[in-house]
Amino acid sequence: MLKAAWSKLEAAAHAARDRRIDSLFSAEPDRVAALSLEAAGLYLDLSKQPWSLADRDVALDLARAGGIEAARDRHFAGAVVNASEGRAALHMALRAPPGADFKADSEPVSAGIDAVRAAMRAFVQAVNSGAKLGATGKRFRSIVHIGIGGSDFGPRLVWDALRPVEPAIELRFVANVDPADMALALAGLDPAQTLVVVVSKTFTTLETITNAQIARTWLRSALGKAGDGHLIAVSAAPKETAAFGVPDDQVFGFGDWVGGRYSVWSSVGLSCAIALGWQAFEGLLSGAHAMDRHFQTAPLQANAPVLLALAHIFNRNGLGRPVRAVVPYAQRLHLLPTFLQQLEMESNGKQVDAHGRPVARATSATVFGDAGTNVQHAFFQMMHQGTDIIPIDILAVRRASEGEAASQAKLLANAVAQAQALMVGKPEAAVRAELAAQGMAQAAIDELAPQKTFHGDRPSSFILLDALTPPSLGALLALYEHKTFVEGVLWGINSFDQWGVELGKSLAVTILKELEGGAPGAHDPSTASLVARLKT
Repeated sequence: MLKAAWSKLEAAAHAARDRRIDSLFSAEPDRVAALSLEAAGLYLDLSKQPWSLADRDVALDLARAGGIEAARDRHFAGAVVNASEGRAALHMALRAPPGADFKADSEPVSAGIDAVRAAMRAFVQAVNSGAKLGATGKRFRSIVHIGIGGSDFGPRLVWDALRPVEPAIELRFVANVDPADMALALAGLDPAQTLVVVVSKTFTTLETITNAQIARTWLRSALGKAGDGHLIAVSAAPKETAAFGVPDDQVFGFGDWVGGRYSVWSSVGLSCAIALGWQAFEGLLSGAHAMDRHFQTAPLQANAPVLLALAHIFNRNGLGRPVRAVVPYAQRLHLLPTFLQQLEMESNGKQVDAHGRPVARATSATVFGDAGTNVQHAFFQMMHQGTDIIPIDILAVRRASEGEAASQAKLLANAVAQAQALMVGKPEAAVRAELAAQGMAQAAIDELAPQKTFHGDRPSSFILLDALTPPSLGALLALYEHKTFVEGVLWGINSFDQWGVELGKSLAVTILKELEGGAPGAHDPSTASLVARLKT
């Protein structure tokens, strides 16, 4: 059944190559209404995608044949969906209201989540009220958040999206082991008024522990041993945090069933909770929970994560488009494409299925992007007139949280106009008529007209937030989490492991020993040459 459903989708996409997207609006008068929906405060318009309504139904049949609903229910029930590591993936439990009853592989987890959340809340309120002070009796005015990958991308995005224009507590992030990253983060800070929050699931990650050691030395050099009271650990490995010297009452845990790229809802978000305030953090959780409920309960034909995933699969697998752009027309969301690179490409960048067999078709698309309108002056030339058709997610926020209303109107006009221009284009005949009306010679028209022609027929999804608030941001991130899960189910892969990040890390350990004076190892000639050059 699944194989036949894939064949039907691929046949529908093949037929779609022979028509334009904009032609579908006259053929399907209810197209906009049928392909638009609201979910957890977000509005999605998928009518500029290349599928017809009949094609959408074929894609929904694929979702049913692929067992999306059963897979979703197993996911929420805490089944072992990460088979290669023998774990559930239950980040949804982290944003459920207190008193929920989630289980990870049959083990109750909600009470533990509630306890950690209560401890976080108490700590946040103590720091913000001044009840918790630094070693010299001063209030904390800055936080240095140390992590990498999922311990960094999510919190960094949340802070950038929601931070006050003039924050009472400044939050800085360190991820790279490059010493410049730490030097820039610490520059100008007063150790007596700085908390250092070290986030690592295993508390053994090379980059994070290296930076944590540097930060601890910085604190101790100014405050002595009392500086350790400024050091907070967020980890699922209490033995390792104890070995590092972090007191138990300064450790905030989370379960090993929390994947890094899905972890901002846990104590990994502690830095943001302090700097934004507890109410904002709870709002983030509530928005994500609202999207969880929508994903769980909405029928497939009106289910935002499912439809967004199917639109992308129609492009990726049906039309062979290996790249997708994500462009938020909101400066505060400029890190969203970076966040999605990890979420989607680490989750679904796999070449074998969950049983170790070669996948039957292409998996994760390459994701790139940045904030509009900036990128209109960068890669939008290729988006409009390049040889590849690149689907795009365009995001916009109706009401700005600060600044001039006139600027916001210009921003929104550009977001809507770009989606329109990508689809409708500008035919060569219209360009020729304009040039002729300007009095241009025929030879010049023949040369210039093709250069100014826009073929259009380039697909987009449009996601509109009424305002950028903690709940709307939470709903947006959860939307993409569930979209990624749906795609992984249909491709038959495990979206929750990431073995591909391990090989280079293990080889780096060997090479580091050589750079520090150890004996040369067995390498290919290029690697051996580079190591030798670095040692001289």
